[in-house]
Amino acid sequence: MSKNHVVEREQGLHRELSQRQLTMIALGSAIGTGLFFGSGFAVSLAGPGVILSYVIAATCALIMMGCLSEMAVAHPTAGSFGAYAEMYVGPFAGWSVRYTYWACQVIAVGGEVVAAGIYMQYWFPNIPGWVWMLAFSALMIYMNARSVANFGAFEYWFALIKVTAIVFFIITGIAVLFGIGTEPLGFSNLTKHDGFLPLGLKGVWMGVVMAIFSFIGVEVVAVTSGEAKDPQKAVPKAMRTMVLRLILFYLCSLLIMLCVVPWVEAGGKVSPFVKVFSTIGIPYAAGIMNFVVLTAALSSMNANLYLTSRMMFSLARGNQAPSFLGKLSRAGTPVYALLASTGGIALAVILQTFGDEHAYLYTFGIALFGALFVWTMVLVTFFFFRAARERQEAEPLPTRMPLHPILPGIGIILLVSIMVTFYFHDFFRVGVYSGLGWLAFMYLSYCVFGKKQSSVQGR
Repeated sequence: MSKNHVVEREQGLHRELSQRQLTMIALGSAIGTGLFFGSGFAVSLAGPGVILSYVIAATCALIMMGCLSEMAVAHPTAGSFGAYAEMYVGPFAGWSVRYTYWACQVIAVGGEVVAAGIYMQYWFPNIPGWVWMLAFSALMIYMNARSVANFGAFEYWFALIKVTAIVFFIITGIAVLFGIGTEPLGFSNLTKHDGFLPLGLKGVWMGVVMAIFSFIGVEVVAVTSGEAKDPQKAVPKAMRTMVLRLILFYLCSLLIMLCVVPWVEAGGKVSPFVKVFSTIGIPYAAGIMNFVVLTAALSSMNANLYLTSRMMFSLARGNQAPSFLGKLSRAGTPVYALLASTGGIALAVILQTFGDEHAYLYTFGIALFGALFVWTMVLVTFFFFRAARERQEAEPLPTRMPLHPILPGIGIILLVSIMVTFYFHDFFRVGVYSGLGWLAFMYLSYCVFGKKQSSVQGR
């Protein structure tokens, strides 16, 4: 089966997304509660050294996106890294990457809708959370079922709210630090409590384990390449712009957070952003941040539904899922794949109502471990991709990953090290067990179903 055939079978989606929309969709997918709430947990693990943690995590993201950008320019298709794994590594790689990523995002959709229901109870405590969960689910499914242009516009404005909140936070923080209109606060909090690395290099590395999840979602740009207006130009530019903005937003936000609020107070259940706004004297800080994190949850849910529907569409077009899931509506959207991907919403409602902490941990563990597995497979696939192009003596692409194979190799080592580190932290250890169990299930399911389907397709 030719590599062109893998791309051709996924044709039919409408190319209506602009470069600006690609960038904001990726920002919307990546910027979530991990920054607004999870950053406090990362600070508690590393202290002010968490800045180094985010630099290491950003390095992983940059390497992965550099490799993915080159492959996306060569093969702009909705199946993206799953299709590339099938083309260059093998059918099982394509099967496991796509189904693993689909499962991760389905779980993420459920988690975001539960979070949205909880956030709404801040203003409406007497209305059950499941009411909001159903309402938001219906809205997000409706938005994804419309044309991709409408989805892109909707997600653009959702993501813009989050970006605006972060920019406002940074500007306000700079004013406080340098004393614009008030006494300068300075940078003393960075070293006041046992220095810049109070928990040592071990703390910095444990912070990386948490920080890496603030960047998961950036890979959505490669998936949107199948519906981009001019993928050869728009996708690389969107990837560069988005990753650089994320790094700037995250590092500046963390620096301001650590300077305004001592790191020993940044953890806990209250968002560190709320603590900073309260310290500065911004009125209604809790209400403002509740609106922002609600928007963050809905934006991530919207983008994740998009991702799951396109991955399932790719699987169906590759004869690795029921064929009707590969059909498109009049608007050019894979509506059946979309509906099949809403299972995470039902799972979330069930776990929220009847489940316990262990059920959440196992599903959460699959999502976390699976996302890093997919990133690692992107880098592994890139080695096969480059080797194939060198054998074919293909013309160099306009977008190329520099310092190959050194940087991709470093990326693989970092990602594998992070996954191994899961085992040595009580909170993340369940991710190792559930993640390895999932991969074993992927192998068995491929042996039973995938091989047969691949042989049928290859004839």
